[in-house]
Amino acid sequence: MHALALLAACVTVTGAVMVMTRRVAVHAVLYLVVTLLALATVLVMLGASFAAMLEVIIYAGAIMVLFVFVIMMLNLGQPDSAREKEWLRPRAWCGPGILATIICAELLYSLNPLSGPAPAPAPITAHDVGSSLFGRYVLMVELVSFLLLAGLVSAFHIGRNRVGER
Repeated sequence: MHALALLAACVTVTGAVMVMTRRVAVHAVLYLVVTLLALATVLVMLGASFAAMLEVIIYAGAIMVLFVFVIMMLNLGQPDSAREKEWLRPRAWCGPGILATIICAELLYSLNPLSGPAPAPAPITAHDVGSSLFGRYVLMVELVSFLLLAGLVSAFHIGRNRVGER
C-alpha cells in the first residue's frame, strides 16, 4: 500500500508540473483534473475518504466546470474551428489519459480483495474535517479564500478588457 501511495503522489506531482507548463488553457485544465483525482487517491489511502470525496465533487467536478466556462467565455487564442481540431488530436489527450489510467489501475488494485489485507486507518468524519479547518487551520482557510477572490477578480478584469477590445 505504501508503494501505491508513492505512485499516486508521483502522479500528483507530475500532473501539477504539467499544469504549470502547458500553454493551452484547456490542456492545463485536463492535467489539473488528473492532479486533483490523484490527490484524492492519496487521501483515500491515508484514510481520509470524506476529504477525498469532497475533493472529487467540489474541485474536480464543480470548479473545473467553472474553469472550462471561463476559458470558453474569454475565448482566448485561435479561431474556434482550429482550436477544436487541436483538441481532437491524440497528443492533447495522451498525457492526461496515461496519468488517469495509472490512478484508475491503482484504485482498482487497492480495492481488490486479493491484494492482501491492508491495515484500516481510522476514518475521518465530517466533524473532524470541520474542527480542523475552523480550529487549527482557520488562518489557512482564510488565506485560500483571499487567493480565490483574487483569481475571481483577475478573471473578471481580463474578461472585461477582452470584451472592450472587440
